[in-house]
Amino acid sequence: MNVWAIEKEISIKLLLLELVHRYGENTLALNTKEQHFQAIELSTLNDPSVAAYIYTFGQSAARYGIDLKYPISAHNIVGENENLNLDQIIEIISIHLFS
Repeated sequence: MNVWAIEKEISIKLLLLELVHRYGENTLALNTKEQHFQAIELSTLNDPSVAAYIYTFGQSAARYGIDLKYPISAHNIVGENENLNLDQIIEIISIHLFS
């Protein structure tokens, strides 16, 4: 994944760079249907049914929001995790997608 070629704002690119550094280039799948400049949806290559929707719109500067998606949509967590810093968002992604 060439992070710099993705048309997203810099905070999203920095998050992607950190995730690629931690987990490698071939572990995450980017949902290409997500077109918002300030948002991405990620899953692992092994299990696309579990995903994380990360966004910066509506957040304070250098902060993120994240919605957690599960195979059963009733279990999704939406709007509960907002105004998180980079370390907090990475910790949630690590637990949600990699544990």
